[in-house]
Amino acid sequence: MNKNLSPCPIGGSIDAIPSKSQAHRLLICAALADRPSALYCPQSSADIDATVSCLRSLGAEIDYVNHSFLIKPIEEPRYGTLDCGESGSTLRFLIPVVAALGCGAEFVLHGRLAQRPLSPLQELLEEKGITFSRPAADRLQIQGQLLPGVYALAGSVSSQFITGLLLALPLLEGGSEIRLTTELESAPYVELTLSVLRLFGLRMPPFAQGWQIPGGLRYHSPGRFRVEGDWSNSAFWLCAGAISRPVKVIGLDPNSTQGDRQIADILRAFGGELCWEEDGLRVSPAPLKGIDIDVRQIPDLVPPSALVAACAQGTTRITGAARLKIKESDRLESISAALRSLGGRVEVTEDGLIIQGGRLFGGRVHSSNDHRIAMMAAIASSVCASAVRLVGAEAVEKSYPDFWEDLERLQVTL
Repeated sequence: MNKNLSPCPIGGSIDAIPSKSQAHRLLICAALADRPSALYCPQSSADIDATVSCLRSLGAEIDYVNHSFLIKPIEEPRYGTLDCGESGSTLRFLIPVVAALGCGAEFVLHGRLAQRPLSPLQELLEEKGITFSRPAADRLQIQGQLLPGVYALAGSVSSQFITGLLLALPLLEGGSEIRLTTELESAPYVELTLSVLRLFGLRMPPFAQGWQIPGGLRYHSPGRFRVEGDWSNSAFWLCAGAISRPVKVIGLDPNSTQGDRQIADILRAFGGELCWEEDGLRVSPAPLKGIDIDVRQIPDLVPPSALVAACAQGTTRITGAARLKIKESDRLESISAALRSLGGRVEVTEDGLIIQGGRLFGGRVHSSNDHRIAMMAAIASSVCASAVRLVGAEAVEKSYPDFWEDLERLQVTL
């Protein structure tokens, strides 16, 4: 699907959509719990739906009624075909969970997910009793019963691997240990996992290089709970407020464990005006200047931050972003290509971007089938001198199916 986005300011108020990152974790914990749960989640997405579908295949009963997922936990885990769509979180969280349940599964992978690395998680699980096979390029089979023990891995590879182990290892009979061999990156995502585990009554004693995981634990459902507002996708609206017209996002928690709440600090550093109001966060445009940003802990904020950098005066240097090369697209290259197509000046480095700020003029942008590139281009259209033609606009379905409707509501009639 292509979209022609005429230059039009963006401003007004918008409700934050539910956090995809938190929803994955809450759904999995609820499916492993001791009693049914009701999870209030007023909007879903392709990635959330993938996790729901996979949990159903494993034996959970999940219905969606009145904006809530009603979850009856897995009683007898069963071998299933788990269609992960293009959701890396779904795949990387559920591989260890299936291994701990001992039921085996065949995972179906779409798009770039089939090429995204599983090492060293695969090698760790193979050492502990799990066999992997690839019957086809888009299929992954695992079999066996995971064994407790020491799981040593680098903290710089993927926080999703760590989350998968944190979700899975409490299900084993014996205790285990997750031991990090390097500094943890994307640490807020691991803290988000730990906060969800605490909600379900599980506490993982930390030590200097990792966590002790007691065995034989049971997830205890709190009954009714809700998904909090999503900072990751809200970042695009907040950045629109910094470069176009004032925008207020309603329903964000300033004390959230979501690491992407740091977009507020980034916009302040650029020079944006931010104000917390009773029901949300308002961002207003102001003279913006280039800054240096280390994104090792907040990689998903690179696309909206790069857009603000392209509109600021001076040079912005984004570092610590090497892992963006293995996202839905090679995100460093796709961000650079998109901004250059619009007239921006961007250089790709080994682990980030150097962006010379100025004006954006419009042009043709390909989303690279990446939801965050599509949203970045859409917000950019609000400040371009001429139209933006976006190829692959349907990519937003992955995390934000109502994005285009929400964009239309926020476009300011001149």
